[in-house]
Amino acid sequence: MKEFYEPMLYMSTPDHPNTMSVVAELKEPIDGEILTDVVRDLSVRFPYFYVKAVVRDNDVYPEPNPLPMTVRNTWEPINFNSPESNHHLAAWKYEGSRMAFEISHSLTDGAGVFPYIKSALYLYLSRKTGESLDPAGIRLPGDAIPKSETDNPFADLDIDAAEEPLYTKATVDDFYRVKVEGDPAPQIHHIRLDESQLIGYCRDFDGSPNAMIAVMLTRAARRYDPDNEKTVSVSVAIDHKAMLGVRDNYRMFANVIEVDFPRSLSLDDLLKTCTMARGQMMLQAQPENSLWAMKQRKLTYAKLGQLPLDVKLGVIAKSAGNVRWSFSVSYTNSRSMGSVDPYIDTLYVVAEPGVFDIGCEITCINHNFFLTIIQSFSADRFVELFLEELSSVGIDCEVLRKEPLRLCGIEPFKS
Repeated sequence: MKEFYEPMLYMSTPDHPNTMSVVAELKEPIDGEILTDVVRDLSVRFPYFYVKAVVRDNDVYPEPNPLPMTVRNTWEPINFNSPESNHHLAAWKYEGSRMAFEISHSLTDGAGVFPYIKSALYLYLSRKTGESLDPAGIRLPGDAIPKSETDNPFADLDIDAAEEPLYTKATVDDFYRVKVEGDPAPQIHHIRLDESQLIGYCRDFDGSPNAMIAVMLTRAARRYDPDNEKTVSVSVAIDHKAMLGVRDNYRMFANVIEVDFPRSLSLDDLLKTCTMARGQMMLQAQPENSLWAMKQRKLTYAKLGQLPLDVKLGVIAKSAGNVRWSFSVSYTNSRSMGSVDPYIDTLYVVAEPGVFDIGCEITCINHNFFLTIIQSFSADRFVELFLEELSSVGIDCEVLRKEPLRLCGIEPFKS
């Protein structure tokens, strides 16, 4: 039976691909030949990303894929687990001066994928520029792969002895749903904010980037749909690995805590609102909560192991893709790519919608925050209201790019 820390690949389906992407825009056009060589060379250092899905023992497992990972000179998507991706669960693409790595979110999370992105950027820019860049903090081909990176990240913890934490939050079922305007086609906006302004706001109003963005999204929703009386529910991503003191592991242990804004709550007092939001987050973001979550995950794996694979590939996966929150906020906390920072203009994370109406992925590099607003429809009005809320507290915003959401899909796993 599959161990609880192994990837639950069948949670990615054609209807809910569960794909994530990291996009880097550089100062010069991408050289596809160099990028292709880099992607090939990194397979020996990050073999766990160079895998295909194999059905066996009533489950779907990642196994080594000897075929090359694709590197395409187009932004148009392909499907993982198909001939066009060489049956990989990840792929690269480039267009002009930007490159992107797309991967099944069932394999890894932002914390797990960023070391790979750093290594790819380092090798690519070293070869492209001919400069001797500082390799500090970079994982390179030929380096030993520590067990901590690939083994059970919680082997030293007594998960079975975990007790239910003192505080557990009830999920809001009848939450606010964003009213669709324009075509029902997902769209993304890439936005740049000044780091000092955002951090200054967080300092002055008892906030954090996650809490602040959650408040601003909710304020925008109140203006966007002023007559709606339902509670706005915001999921805020956390990393159970980090909460339990484990950071050097590639596996996907991201989850969420929830922040609720009932209609009766006034959002006029920003200090009070941000303090309330952070209080909700802190109550849930505790090591004992994460240890309990891992115990529940272990029990879930045991139950799922008894079900036929066809059931797991169908009903359970479909249920996992249902919308569960009004908004989603995720901050991958990586403020530097090391010695390659000067060569990078922008750095974004993009995630597949499905469990939220509008999502906000946050990154920070070169003294700028970069936000990706992912929405399930094409109209701009909500984003415009959100930017007005940021401007109202003195945070300058610049929309760098608006485009349709184009992420890789996935072919169904065959039982």
